[in-house]
Amino acid sequence: MKFLSDKAVERLRAGGDKPELAGTRYRLLERVAQGGMGVVYVAEDEKLERRVALKVLDVPGTDGDLANRLMREARVLARLEHPGIVPVHDVGTLADGRVFYTMKFVEGQRLDIFIEGVESVQDRLRLFLRICEAVAFAHARGVLHRDLKPANIMVGPFGEVLVMDWGLAKILSGETQPARRAADPEATIFEKPRSAVASNGSTRSSVITGHGTVMGTPGYMSPEQARGEVEVLDARSDIFSLGALLGFILRQKTSAGFTQRLDRPLEAICRKATAEQRESRYSAVQDLGQDVSRYLDGLAVGAHRESILEKTARFYRRYRFFILLILAYLAMRVILLLVLKR
Repeated sequence: MKFLSDKAVERLRAGGDKPELAGTRYRLLERVAQGGMGVVYVAEDEKLERRVALKVLDVPGTDGDLANRLMREARVLARLEHPGIVPVHDVGTLADGRVFYTMKFVEGQRLDIFIEGVESVQDRLRLFLRICEAVAFAHARGVLHRDLKPANIMVGPFGEVLVMDWGLAKILSGETQPARRAADPEATIFEKPRSAVASNGSTRSSVITGHGTVMGTPGYMSPEQARGEVEVLDARSDIFSLGALLGFILRQKTSAGFTQRLDRPLEAICRKATAEQRESRYSAVQDLGQDVSRYLDGLAVGAHRESILEKTARFYRRYRFFILLILAYLAMRVILLLVLKR
């Protein structure tokens, strides 16, 4: 008797878990990603002749709670129509009972990979501001992301920045119907790192779920979220994640192995955004973005109290061209006066 290898068994299992798309307008192309709740495939919309991303529960016949969560994720995305958030196209149930939804297929790179090719601190900060715009829009619509991290940010081939994976989103307003709340209880979900390391060097995470808990990723999850204090989460919880994300963006080495040294204003912005106490953080994403924008414009930032020397240095950096032009003019006048006196 011959026995199948572990790899062969894994291939057979993966093939058996493929969604059955009979009766839908979609044709399965390939599997591209897997998360704690579902699998994402590339599919072809045969009616509109375009590729879409299809997210479906990874196990047929799963309980209604996971199905409700996936449906909830689709509803959250549907209410967030913004250029920095992937739009939902369709939602439904497959013949095998699995809930699915389709969305725009995003081509590009994850932020943790893309940022290695960005040499300039200024360019990295402008990219971060694009992320802030999408998150601020979601907050204005009453939605917290709760899992902001480099792996959940995509940068497209034309520079478009997209905030992905809203499966852990918390609705701050809007979902007030008792029946809907009962079908979609808040859950505390912690990602515990495995020992296995992915080929790109990032640590994979397993997910443990249960009623009454919150989802997040260590290192990017706010202290109150890590403690499971779901009822107190607000915009400042996402701001903590954005602060950790900003620190990653600024400190990540380039493809040439070069790491930029952060000056005090940028360090102060990161510290304020990731403060242990919520009250010490920025109160809104717009405030965080404004401080970053002020830094880019050569202005003082609210998170850092400057010394006289720092003010002088910042003034010089901002008006360096004019200062050097004036100094050159004065130097020429002095030279002319010395020449004329001879």
